[in-house]
Amino acid sequence: MKTPPLKIIFFFAICIGYALNSVIAQTENMVTVKGGVYIPLYGVDSTAVKVDDFLMDVYPVSNSEFLAFVKKYPQWKRSHVKRLFADKNYLVLWKDDNTLSDQLKPNSPITGISWFAAKKYCECQGKRLPTIDEWEYAAMADDKTIDARKKETYNQYILEWYETPKSFNNSIGSTFKNYWGIYDLHGLVWEWTLDFNSVLISGESRKDVDKDSNLFCGSAAVGASDLMNYAAFMRYAFRGSMKANYAVKNLGFRCVKDIDITP
Repeated sequence: MKTPPLKIIFFFAICIGYALNSVIAQTENMVTVKGGVYIPLYGVDSTAVKVDDFLMDVYPVSNSEFLAFVKKYPQWKRSHVKRLFADKNYLVLWKDDNTLSDQLKPNSPITGISWFAAKKYCECQGKRLPTIDEWEYAAMADDKTIDARKKETYNQYILEWYETPKSFNNSIGSTFKNYWGIYDLHGLVWEWTLDFNSVLISGESRKDVDKDSNLFCGSAAVGASDLMNYAAFMRYAFRGSMKANYAVKNLGFRCVKDIDITP
């Protein structure tokens, strides 16, 4: 058997190098959230839910990162995006298609973007938006414990943030690092989830939502397994009030990634 020419070996080495760099780039600044079982505090599915292991971004997506995205994918620029995918408030605080306004810091979280834009951004990074259960599971941790929802001080911290104006212009990483090593799940901006208002869909389990069209409107009342947890109620109520093309100045996002368990 002949040894392959050095040019061919070199070519395949370069290809492998690019592939490895791509994987590294996709998982950079992500941490593993070890899965488990938790009980959602609100919604029609207030029974125990199993969450698998997943990777989550340490920080929400920043203004500078989203700016790089729209430059690479111009169909998502403010003047180009279709109203079906983003309303008139999309990137409204930017100076123009390619320039942040003076009031926005590059390392602040991107806001004023629709669910469609957030979803596409994550997909272009080889990632996706977190489900409600993944987000809630990761966000129930404080700096020391996996589930801090019963701690009065923790809920008070969250509620005080809800009353604080303009926290969206603070720098990413400016809040505490939680048990998993993730920053800013509380205290900076609200965040889009993949199935953001499916908790309100009548007659369907959140696990059964498999079409984008099912996410844009909802009906039925929000149930509650713990009426005292007003912080959780606020999150679910906020999500349920949204439509996928809405752009809100204090709503951003971060990405997650499935963990490949292929041997």
